[in-house]
Amino acid sequence: MKSNNPKSNHTIDNAVISIFLKSRKNYGTRKIKVMLAQQNILLSRIKISKIMQRYNLISNYTKLKYKHQSNKNAIYKYHNLLNQEFNNYKLHEVVVSDLTQVAINSKWYYVCFLIDLFNREVIGYDVSSHKDAKLVENTFKKLSFSLDNIKIFHTDQGSEFNNNIIYNLLAKNNVAKSYSKPGRPYDNAVSESTYKILKTELIKNRKFKNIEQFKLELFDYVNWYNNVRIHSKLNYLTPIEYKNLYST
Repeated sequence: MKSNNPKSNHTIDNAVISIFLKSRKNYGTRKIKVMLAQQNILLSRIKISKIMQRYNLISNYTKLKYKHQSNKNAIYKYHNLLNQEFNNYKLHEVVVSDLTQVAINSKWYYVCFLIDLFNREVIGYDVSSHKDAKLVENTFKKLSFSLDNIKIFHTDQGSEFNNNIIYNLLAKNNVAKSYSKPGRPYDNAVSESTYKILKTELIKNRKFKNIEQFKLELFDYVNWYNNVRIHSKLNYLTPIEYKNLYST
């Protein structure tokens, strides 16, 4: 399909290349099409794909399989309060979380994110060499607002979430706890998706010199993710743009 744009092919090609590189080589044809439209360049995804092929612009994305680790020694039994409903919540009303791991100098480190379902913003994160409740507790301390603003906290049933430390912290702040059912990663799909993004866009095919370098790059990435990276579920706005437009 030919474009009706008066712009030269060279200008259009450069626009596609620029958007792709500014996305840190993460955007595919769908998001590039949205960003081009903001520049009054209307191209089909087929045309964009051909340009990307011409310049060997290969997105970081490949299909990743869900991995789930159940906690057979769960202390507290809770219901799933979300039932795979991840949209139409108020700011800070529902926060979801999970952990992922990254290898640095032959040692495992663990990343915990807190994600606001209102705008998919990473509202808190921390890194530790221990996969435990202390990591989750420290992540809550990174919030820029009071914990009692959260109404529901949803996670899987991993022992780092299902324990006395987290139970008492949430109870003290009147936060309801919601758990995914065992072996049901789609019950926590937003967290799973966010960690897939993190692994693909920051961790994949990377070797970090030390934990300090990783923490610096993670800080930069989270800032970029919240303020620059557009999100299809947010009508192709960034999390911060969406919050500024729709939070009351």
